[in-house]
Amino acid sequence: MNTALLTAAVLAVLLAGAHSYLGERYILIRLFRKDALPQLFGGTAFTRSTLRFAWHLTSVAWVGFAGLLVTLWAPGGFREADVIMFAFAASGLLALVGSKGRHLSWVAFFIISALVWYGSK
Repeated sequence: MNTALLTAAVLAVLLAGAHSYLGERYILIRLFRKDALPQLFGGTAFTRSTLRFAWHLTSVAWVGFAGLLVTLWAPGGFREADVIMFAFAASGLLALVGSKGRHLSWVAFFIISALVWYGSK
């Protein structure tokens, strides 16, 4: 087994965690204190939730890539298509919950997840 792939996967997960935590703590919180945020759909709440879920969506993608690295490191467990399907489903869930359904990207993420599931059977 290739330890470089496993090490890369672990680092990707650690990077995702650091990105979400540090971004929330040092960037998003400070950004949201500003009065200059665009007012979309009648206020800044939609803007804040969109920025927040988009920020964390990057971390979800990196965890998905880590999952793909694990499938390369230890074949025979999850298939690559399964990891991609779960990553898009998690992205959809994050977009749905993070925007309270107002940002319609969740629809596309769930459709992509379903198509990957259907296409890889």
